[in-house]
Amino acid sequence: MDKPPLVLLHGVGLDRTMWEPVTVLLADRFTVIAIDLPGHGARPPVRGDVTLAELADGVAEHIPVGSHLVGFSLGALVAQQLALHRPELTRTLTSVSSVCRRTPDERAAVRARLRNAESDFAASTAASIERWYAGTTVPDEVVDRTRATLAANDVDSFLGCYRVFAHADAELGPRLGGITVPSLAVTGEKDPGSTPEMTHRLAAALPACRAVIVPGARHMLPVERPQAFTEALTTFLTQSAQLTDESAPGDTAHV
Repeated sequence: MDKPPLVLLHGVGLDRTMWEPVTVLLADRFTVIAIDLPGHGARPPVRGDVTLAELADGVAEHIPVGSHLVGFSLGALVAQQLALHRPELTRTLTSVSSVCRRTPDERAAVRARLRNAESDFAASTAASIERWYAGTTVPDEVVDRTRATLAANDVDSFLGCYRVFAHADAELGPRLGGITVPSLAVTGEKDPGSTPEMTHRLAAALPACRAVIVPGARHMLPVERPQAFTEALTTFLTQSAQLTDESAPGDTAHV
């Protein structure tokens, strides 16, 4: 029997290569498909006011029916959009380091980061690296690779996609109850932007979702702690058929 398809969607300003640390841990059990979002990686820049729906439409054709969807940060919002509007593509949904229903203070913070990126893209990139990796043991060469990926972005395209990241959770929030597939929300304990509190909100909003908080980890969870992330993901996928019986929405586990 063919291995089930598992689709990986990256975050804003990154590309499919961010998933390499976990791809090698998953390839024996799944057909792993890592996709560049529109405006990222090998894809042409996006122009104008791109929308979450357009980002989702831009990857849908590459996703087999009945896939396990895994999205990181902006990719998590894209995966949630797909789960709502293309449910035939979605067997399970995993939202990694995802925002959810930002509070007024959280919304003000992300809008401030957007303004910083609009005024000084290089400084914004440096701030992202600091926010994502400060205090971690991620090797310098890996951090440098992330920095280079961010710096290589077409600035206007990046800003268009960042605006989606900054605003789309408000659009998605009221509709999350329409996602009925087994779901996992996972983040790092020390993620300053996609916080454990947001993960709890997401788990509470989705009808069949479990929250997992990885102790000590920051935003780049699949890069910083690939083994812990993969264990959380594969445990969820193994148990997804029993998720409704075993985990009430909003339950929290630590790995």
